[in-house]
Amino acid sequence: GDVGGALDLILTRLANYREKMQRLKQKIIGSMTYPVAVVVIACAILSGILMFIIPQFSKMFDEMEISLPLITLGLVNVSNFMVTHWYAIFGIPVALFIMYKLIGKIKSCRLLIDRLKFRIPVFGNLINKSIVSKFVRTLATLTSSGVPILESLKNVKEVSGNLAMTRAIEKIHDSVREGESIAKPLRESRICDSIVVNMIEIGEQSGELDKMLEKVADNYDAEIDSAVEAMISLIEPIMIVFLGGAVGTIVVALFMPLIKLMDALG
Repeated sequence: GDVGGALDLILTRLANYREKMQRLKQKIIGSMTYPVAVVVIACAILSGILMFIIPQFSKMFDEMEISLPLITLGLVNVSNFMVTHWYAIFGIPVALFIMYKLIGKIKSCRLLIDRLKFRIPVFGNLINKSIVSKFVRTLATLTSSGVPILESLKNVKEVSGNLAMTRAIEKIHDSVREGESIAKPLRESRICDSIVVNMIEIGEQSGELDKMLEKVADNYDAEIDSAVEAMISLIEPIMIVFLGGAVGTIVVALFMPLIKLMDALG
């Protein structure tokens, strides 16, 4: 921008890009706050039931010498494990998080993890679209600002935030350096939808790559908004089913021995 004499225009584009990325980030974080809070509170309540209420029923069953059904026996065993190994409630998540971070430092494992992120049910599609949107919008901002395509791809690679996307950009960089197109290695990566690859290919052929990239980014941003709303509407029934199933399982497991005892007394 400084060299081309259009610094004000480039700064405006950069500011607009940063604002869009920040709005997207805030929307995703905001949409996850409520579900995460509900899940944490629900897990705390279920842990309290397993650690303090189930043991009382277990003592009563032992005193009455009732043969427990499998579902009740499993619930009692889980309760006993949580009482005797209560530190595992906090230790296991922390250990898994540390293990995830350590494994993530190994490139081959990090690549596998980043590829698997795209296959996560519900969230995988959102992760994919957000990464692709970031890629095309950053590339559009750089190319429209007069930055050479190879330098633009190098900068995009460093801010992709996903190793699978980074590897795809490296192949695109090598392809462009050898005089080939962006679309071919992007299609082979299977990270982007075919319509995205086709629009980029049309942009290359027509000489309006930056405009096509902007259109793709705007389209993906709209799809991300729809995906976030769909995710929010889907998370609530999933949480209800999970909580209802957990509470129902506990109730059935506790009442089956009591019903059996009542039938015996009758």
